[in-house]
This record gives sequence, structure tokens and C-alpha cells, in this order.
Amino acid sequence: MLPTALRRAGVILTVSVLPTLLWAAPEPAIAATAKPPALQAASEPQLAAATSKRRRRRGPPDGVVYSRHAFLYDPVNGEVLFEKGADRSVPIASITKLMTAMVFLEQNPDLDRLAEVTREDLYGGGKTQLLRREKVKLRDILHMALMCSDNVAARILAREGGLSHEDFLARMNTKAIEIGLTHSRFVEVTGLDARNVSTAADVARLVQASCNVPTIRHICQLRSYDFSTRRRAHYIPNTNRMLYSEYEVKGGKTGYISAAGYCFATWVRKDDRDLIAVVLNAPTAATRFADVKRMLMRTSATTTAAN
Repeated sequence: MLPTALRRAGVILTVSVLPTLLWAAPEPAIAATAKPPALQAASEPQLAAATSKRRRRRGPPDGVVYSRHAFLYDPVNGEVLFEKGADRSVPIASITKLMTAMVFLEQNPDLDRLAEVTREDLYGGGKTQLLRREKVKLRDILHMALMCSDNVAARILAREGGLSHEDFLARMNTKAIEIGLTHSRFVEVTGLDARNVSTAADVARLVQASCNVPTIRHICQLRSYDFSTRRRAHYIPNTNRMLYSEYEVKGGKTGYISAAGYCFATWVRKDDRDLIAVVLNAPTAATRFADVKRMLMRTSATTTAAN
């Protein structure tokens, strides 16, 4: 064994020299985390590719529409050009008003007759320009129901149509069967009730049938409409943004309630071809129009490629 004095000297030497060695030593852990310049440059294209891939994923899940249900077909030859969940019955919101307008006009009403707005019409009807006890021509009421989707206006049409409320609803459902809407049901006239259901394919047939009614077709083609009553002037905009596109619009209707999402159905014509497009349960108001345009553009591109 080493003498005690020698062991003590060794300990003292180790303690005094070790901090110096550690201070002078490199920092391998820190140095290892830094990438060489060449490796950094090589990873930049990979990062760009990953970013581009993430951006591509932001497009529609099926490459065409964000809406959960969609349908596009040619009403002339019956060719189905695109469909997505088109046979599932779902709420259709204010697209209901197309059926309400058809049943109302079937009764051959005098459109110049005045109807008075009641408290019952207004209750729970949502936003409207109409005032209690205001007297409005049925012609103007019809424009409000179809163009700006006024729920109070739709209630007045049903009340002034010459049928009882129950008979009016019964006729809506009978009419649906007559025009081939096999998966549709109506329980009220505005679309506020989520139990008003249809499929995207059925809605396309509803658009076709309603646009074959001259009065409805004319109203649905207007960008705006003005009229006055004794109490005030009214300006009615059309909620169909396709009227400001390159397409000729022959008819259509928008709709929204929370259970239905944003809905849109329209009949358009371009390049000598008629097409009816329907989207149901779109995530935003703007998306429903963009989805329809993507379906139409997809069809145009396919037709061009085929020619």
C-alpha cells in the first residue's frame, strides 16, 4: 500500500488538474447537434416538398367538392356527370321554397292581390323586411320568398294559396311524388324545420321541375327586385351568386340552417349545354358556390379533352 502522504498528494493533484482538463475539453454533445452546411442545403428541397404536399392536402377531399353531398347532371339527356352521397336524405333548408312556390302557383292566385302581414307570420320567421300589418302584393311576396329566401314571405304564400295549411303540406308531398322525388319529405313550407329532407339527386329534379314554371324561372333569374308598399320601399337582392358568373342561370335556390349546412342548387347553361348542379351541407356560404363551379369546370375540362 502507498504511504498515506503519497495518496493524499495524488488526490490533491487530481482535484487541481481535473477542472483544467474539463474546461479545455470540447463539447461533443453541443457540436453534434449542429448540421454541416452541406447537409442543411440538401434538406431544403425536402422541406419545400413537404410544405407543398401539405398545401395540396387543403383541397377538396375528393378533388372536386367540400360539400358532403353533390350531384351534377345534364337535364337534356339525363347523363349523371358527378355525384357524391347523392342518394342520402338530408335537410335541405330553404330549397324547400321551390316546392312551396310551385304548389302556390298551382292554385292560380291573383298575384296583384294584397296580403296583410300578421303576427303569426312574423313569429320565429327570422330576418325579414316585412312589417306587421304591412300590405304587400302576392307577386312581391313570391319574389321575396324565392330571391332572398324570406321565411315570412313563404308562410304568407302558403296561407294565401287557397288551401288549408294541412292541405298545402299534403300537396307539397304529393307533388314531390309526381315529379319523381322518391326520397323527399316536407313537414312545413319554409325549410326552417330540419325534417324537410331530400337527396341531392332529388333536389336536381326539383330544380328542373320548378324552373319549367315560367314565373319561377323568371324570378330566379333576377339579380335584384324593387317594390314599394304604402309603408316603405323594398329592395330584394338574389342570394344566387352564380348570377354574377360567366354562366347563364336558368334558376336555382340557396338554403341554410345549422342542421343542413350551406346548400345550393342551380340550373345553368354554358357552351350550348344545360347542367343542373346541387351541393348540400357545404361548410361555408362561399364554399357552396365554389363547389358548384369546380363541378362545372371539371365537366368542361372533360368535354374539351374528349373532343
